[in-house]
Parts: sequence; structure tokens; C-alpha cells
Amino acid sequence: QVQLVESGGGTVQPGGSLRLSCAASGGLFSLYNMGWYRQGPGKQRELVALITVSGTTNYVDSVKGRFTISRENAKNTVYLQMNSLKPEDTAVYYCNGKFRVFEYWGQGTQVTVSS
Repeated sequence: QVQLVESGGGTVQPGGSLRLSCAASGGLFSLYNMGWYRQGPGKQRELVALITVSGTTNYVDSVKGRFTISRENAKNTVYLQMNSLKPEDTAVYYCNGKFRVFEYWGQGTQVTVSS
């Protein structure tokens, strides 16, 4: 059973930065495509960024140029560097891992962007 644990959330002013981390255990991390999702107040959960096993990345348009997803297989960890944060980035951010028919979620970490 794969477990994903997020950390790094918090409250930041507009224009600030945060770095989220997601530590995986219980599986072969390097085989998983990893993603960050978010769910804002009253909104549906959306895919923010994805990194494949080969390192290919994709981003939702609203975060392109501001967020960077990366992975460190030796540490079984995926990161989301978030810069130039905006109030509309406020959400619970979830880590997701997929391998074939298997899919796992973390418990989520709150990110609040407010002055």
C-alpha cells in the first residue's frame, strides 16, 4: 500500500512563494506518474501539475510560468515550487500517484494566499 504525505503548506501574502513536498512510501516511486491537484473553496478538484516517470511535465494554464513540479526518486519525493502566488491559488493541495490501474492520494495540505 502506497502512502503519500504532503507538507509545506501555509499562509503567504500575494506575490510570495511556497514549496510543497510529497513523500511516498510503500511502493516503487520511480514507476509512478506524480501529480499535484488542488481544490479551492466551492470548486472542483483540478490537476495543477504532472510529472511523468521520464520527467515530462505539464501544467494547467493558470500556473504556467509560476509553478514548477519536480521529483527526486532517490528520496521518493515530488515537489511543487509555487512562486508569484495569487489569492486564487488558495486551495487544499493534494499529491497524487498513478501506476497502471493503481492510484493513490495524500491527505492534502492547505495553501492560503492572503494579505
